[in-house]
Amino acid sequence: MIGFICAIISGISMTIQGVFNTRLNEKIGSWETTTLVQATGLALALIILCFCRKGDFGAIKDVNKLYLLGGFIGVVITYTVMVSIGSLGTTLGIGTILVAQLASAGLIDYFGLFGSEKSSFGLSQIIGVVVMIAGIVIFKWKH
Repeated sequence: MIGFICAIISGISMTIQGVFNTRLNEKIGSWETTTLVQATGLALALIILCFCRKGDFGAIKDVNKLYLLGGFIGVVITYTVMVSIGSLGTTLGIGTILVAQLASAGLIDYFGLFGSEKSSFGLSQIIGVVVMIAGIVIFKWKH
């Protein structure tokens, strides 16, 4: 249950952040917004780390170095969400992002990429993605 609650909070937060970042981008610029978003996120993470430290930075030597690219990917996410919402609108932008997330997650699970356990991606999952794409097309068509 906690997983679903966190997923819902994450989805709502990502949508609100995307809108906030897009509005900020309209006033100060995209790379300025991206820098500010990453800097304020770092500041909050450091504050939380001071109170909730449970891990071990020393173990970083044992991590696949590819996994250290998360911060770079965060910059790509911040920038591309702002551009998509600014160009497509909130609903169409986020809807397209969700389809891309679902499809890429399915491929990661299907192929067992990045240490994920392999799982099937069969006809019902493909139909689910196609239905989501159809929903986006219908949404765009009606507006």
